[in-house]
Amino acid sequence: MTIHESIIETIGNTPLVRLSRLHPGGNLVAKLEYTNPGGSVKERIALAMIEAAERAGDLRPGGTIIEPTSGNTGVGLALVAAVRGYRVICTVPDKVSEEKRDLLRAYGVEVVVAPTEYSPDHPESYYGVANKLASEIENSFQPNQYFNVANPRSHYETTGPEIWEQTGGRIDVLVAGVGTGGTITGAGQYLKEQKPSVEVVGADPEGSIYTKGEDGDIHQYEVEGVGEDFYPETVDLDLIDRFIQVTDEESFAMARRLARTEGVLTGGSGGLAVEAALRVSGEDQGRLVVVIVPDSGRGYLSKVFNDEWMESKGFET
Repeated sequence: MTIHESIIETIGNTPLVRLSRLHPGGNLVAKLEYTNPGGSVKERIALAMIEAAERAGDLRPGGTIIEPTSGNTGVGLALVAAVRGYRVICTVPDKVSEEKRDLLRAYGVEVVVAPTEYSPDHPESYYGVANKLASEIENSFQPNQYFNVANPRSHYETTGPEIWEQTGGRIDVLVAGVGTGGTITGAGQYLKEQKPSVEVVGADPEGSIYTKGEDGDIHQYEVEGVGEDFYPETVDLDLIDRFIQVTDEESFAMARRLARTEGVLTGGSGGLAVEAALRVSGEDQGRLVVVIVPDSGRGYLSKVFNDEWMESKGFET
């Protein structure tokens, strides 16, 4: 019999799927991270951060995990915490979809909503509120995915090796959206160690710090869970060979196109990454391009896949 002892054991080993209808050249493949049990790539880092905290004695039995998140990391933490017996509190920006807030609550998470427009160092931002709660609640632990070395390490130990094995070492380009930078840093480092010629490409929303340009323009954008307005310690920019900027409209259009042409249902950040990867794959048909599709589109039905919401934001449907 093959029976897992808990849901935690089903994290990882996600499939690679060729996007041949989107790109007939055949050299574009997607790693579908939404097949993880909680629906996103973030279960990988959630498990790694909790296990590292347990080993260090930072997270003790009956403890409370507190984390600022756009939703997916919170789900990952909640999934692991349910098995390990921890309480979870997540602070989220108010642009996070209602589905994602409800999903967190379904796992037993206590959700605190904070304004998106506040800078990270503002006490009322979702980062600031998380810090305040962590300082007030006894026996609490804040994983802090933006500074936790277990974040990129989890991808170095799992995501990178999986891609290498699944492609038989034939990967030429890795494309991923960059938020905390853990995925692209960890997986990118591993792949470059195996094959130095592998190009690592970051996909970034317009308005994010990574592609702010000479004018330094950083502003709000609609895509969730990707891009930043500060530089996290979990990203190694030296590993990223180049960035490709993608607009909100391009990201959402690609998310919808993926669902209708490939049967791949992902959110705006997945659309963003695939849009960037499609551009890269068209540059040289002889290079195998692997793109990380980070989460499911089920958390965005009221937004990306809702015609009224799209039209209210001025996006074509």
